[in-house]
Amino acid sequence: MPHIIVEYSDNLRTDIEALIDVVHTAALVDGLADVDGLRTRAAVRTNFRVATGDPDFAFVAITARMGPGRSREATTRFLTALLDAAERHVGVEQPVAWSAEVQEIDPEVRINRNRIRDHLRERQ
Repeated sequence: MPHIIVEYSDNLRTDIEALIDVVHTAALVDGLADVDGLRTRAAVRTNFRVATGDPDFAFVAITARMGPGRSREATTRFLTALLDAAERHVGVEQPVAWSAEVQEIDPEVRINRNRIRDHLRERQ
């Protein structure tokens, strides 16, 4: 874990596949996340308004869903690394409203079946 969701407006002028790659890489480099549990995905929003509704205004909202037990300092560092990587990738040519947050997953109401761990162990 974590699961990272990059939600974005469909007017965002960038290569989304590359955006997902830089965010995922930032998570790996930070080291907070276990490799076998890390998932990064994008969700486009076609119906949206930002600020005054100017059609050039875009948004990116990064949500990292993860289990409890990490320090606030480590979590903030991780989230900042994701947001910084995304902003560097997109650049400043387009006005973008950015946000990033962590949502803690309650392990008592979550079921997880991860077969990737076994495959990673076999490759080592």
